[in-house]
Amino acid sequence: MATDSTQTHEEEAEEQSIEEAAKLSPKMIFEVIRRDGEEELARTNRSLFWSGIAAGIMISLSVLGEAIFRTYLPDAPWRYLLENLGYSLGFIVVILGGMQLFTENTIATVLPALGDPCAAMMKRVAQLWALVLGANVIGAFGVALLFAYTSAIPAELRPALTELSQHATGMGAWQGFMRAIPAGVIIAAIVWMLPQAEESSFWVILVFTWLIAAGDFTHVVAGSVEMAYLLVQGQLGVIPAIFSFFLPVLAGNVVGGTVIFTLVAWGQVRDDVHPIQDHLRGR
Repeated sequence: MATDSTQTHEEEAEEQSIEEAAKLSPKMIFEVIRRDGEEELARTNRSLFWSGIAAGIMISLSVLGEAIFRTYLPDAPWRYLLENLGYSLGFIVVILGGMQLFTENTIATVLPALGDPCAAMMKRVAQLWALVLGANVIGAFGVALLFAYTSAIPAELRPALTELSQHATGMGAWQGFMRAIPAGVIIAAIVWMLPQAEESSFWVILVFTWLIAAGDFTHVVAGSVEMAYLLVQGQLGVIPAIFSFFLPVLAGNVVGGTVIFTLVAWGQVRDDVHPIQDHLRGR
């Protein structure tokens, strides 16, 4: 009997190990992100606002990281690819730190709305988007003022900061919009991969946010730091900042993150999502 009991225990342990090692199916990934989205939608506006402020501030590390690499690396053909690793720094802090970044919300908070597309849910998603984006921009302007008018960063970095900012905001409305679409897709893809990535989350964020910079794509929040850096110094007008950069890039990120990636992701799980939700809720 003891042998049978030991064998049964070993079989159960093996089965548990297999289940833990098995890859998450798309419908399970959907459920993980949907639940995260529901938690975000349930948070108070105060929590969302201050988390968004923190994200707007910390995303500046992406711009600062690029500027540091550009300033101190030798002027060689390979410098471009290496300096863009600096762009990943802010995203690593913000995403692993659980801060509210607008472009993450273009997938996380949309999934609950797709499962329950009522007017109240849509209104809450719109409110969260507006609140988080506004907080991200406020944080970006705060850190831009710090960079521009204090000795918080070395003077040697300022030329690189200016070059990066002028490039990011000088593409023109249409090009900025088109370059923002891949960035929106990539950020949404990161959110989709993280539940499966687990211990490799750091590398997923590092590689794919590096791809945004190396591909010369545009991101509305990181770009807002660059936009604000020029605005507060009078090097960029308000009208061009809003209509040639901010709104087109915002639209492109939303198209990439929500219209393209999220709807495609929803399409592959929509036939399975309700049964799995019912099962997980114990119905």
